[in-house]
Amino acid sequence: MNSHSPVIHVSAGILIQANGQVLLTQRPPDKPWEGYWEFPGGKIEQGESPASALKRELHEELGIHILNAYPWLNFEYHYPDRRVHLHFFRVTNWENEPIGNEGQNLSWEYPNQAGISPLLPANEKLMMHLSLPDVYAITCAEKMGVTVFMDKLETALEKGIRLIQIRESGMQDDNYQAFTRKLIARAHHFNARVLVNGNENLARLSGADGIHLPSQQLMQCRKRPDFSLCAASCHNLEELKKAADLDMDFAVLSPVQPTPSHPGEPTLGWETFASLCSKIPLPVYSLGGMKHNSLQMAMKHRAQGIAMLRGAWN
Repeated sequence: MNSHSPVIHVSAGILIQANGQVLLTQRPPDKPWEGYWEFPGGKIEQGESPASALKRELHEELGIHILNAYPWLNFEYHYPDRRVHLHFFRVTNWENEPIGNEGQNLSWEYPNQAGISPLLPANEKLMMHLSLPDVYAITCAEKMGVTVFMDKLETALEKGIRLIQIRESGMQDDNYQAFTRKLIARAHHFNARVLVNGNENLARLSGADGIHLPSQQLMQCRKRPDFSLCAASCHNLEELKKAADLDMDFAVLSPVQPTPSHPGEPTLGWETFASLCSKIPLPVYSLGGMKHNSLQMAMKHRAQGIAMLRGAWN
C-alpha cells in the first residue's frame, strides 16, 4: 500500500443496549472483506461532520434514527489496500429496531464474549475497550479507615462497581498485602477487576488482574508490563502518547475539575480533556472533581467514563 494514498474518513456507531450488548453487522458478498463482522457506519462525505455522517449512514444501513451518540475513539488503520481514519461513537439511544437494509446480517453480542467471527481487524481491540465499565473506583482506605472502607466496598460492589484501583501508598507492607488480598477476594466474588498502583510484585503475589502505572513510572517504562490489564495515570499529551505507544489498555487523565485535595491547582477543563483524548487511540477516564452525575458530561467529551476516589464509595 502506498503510504501517501489518501485517507478515507469513516464514521462508525457502536449501538449499546441497556444489558451491555453491542450491535455488529456482517459485510455482504458484494463488498471487500466479505463475511467479516464490523460496527455499522460508512464514509464521511465532503463537507460532512463525523456526527452527521453517522446519523445518515445508520439510517440508510439500519433504518434507525439516532437520538444520543457520544464521540469516543478515533484512529487511523492501515489495510493492505487503503488507509482508513475511523471515528467511533457510542450510541445509547435510537428510534426503530435495527434491520439490515443492505441485506447484511446483524448480531447483538457482549463485548467480552462475542460469539461471532471473524471481526474486521480494526475492530478487534475495541471489543476489549467496550468491556470496560463507566466508573473506575480508586481506594481511599487510609483516609476512611480499613474497616469502614471494606463496608463501603461491599456496598459499592453490590451496586455495580466492576473496576478498582488499589492505591494506598501510606500503608505498611504487611498491612498493605493483607488489605490487597482481602479486597481482591471480595471484588472477584462480584466478577470485578482490580489493578494495583505501581507495585508489580504486589500485583502478582495478590492475584490482581493488572497494574496501574503512575505517570513517572509510565515515562520510565520501556515496554508494556506483563499483565492482562494495564493502565496509566496521565496529565498531558506526552504521557498519553507514551501510554498509547506501550499499548496500555486505558489511561486516566487528570485533573479535569478542581478537587478538595488540591485546591487552587490548575485544571484541564472539559474542552482540553476532549482535545487530548481525540489524539490517542485509547479509552481515557476523567479524574478530578468527578461525581456520579459527571458521567454524561464526561462521555460528551470523549471519556470512557469517570474515575473517582471518595465519590466511588459514597
